[in-house]
Amino acid sequence: MSAIVILLVASISVSAIFLAAFIWSVRSGQLDDDFSPPQRILFDNQVTTQTNNNQQ
Repeated sequence: MSAIVILLVASISVSAIFLAAFIWSVRSGQLDDDFSPPQRILFDNQVTTQTNNNQQ
């Protein structure tokens, strides 16, 4: 019975830590990017790589 209590306390503690991290990220503005996701789908730019021609 004591193992169930320990596991219950541990799981509630871990979930509280994740909830606090989520609330912190929302309040600090990590999820406030409303512009680039809709714009990113409109522009299909291919990434070009530059080669270094200055080989010796």
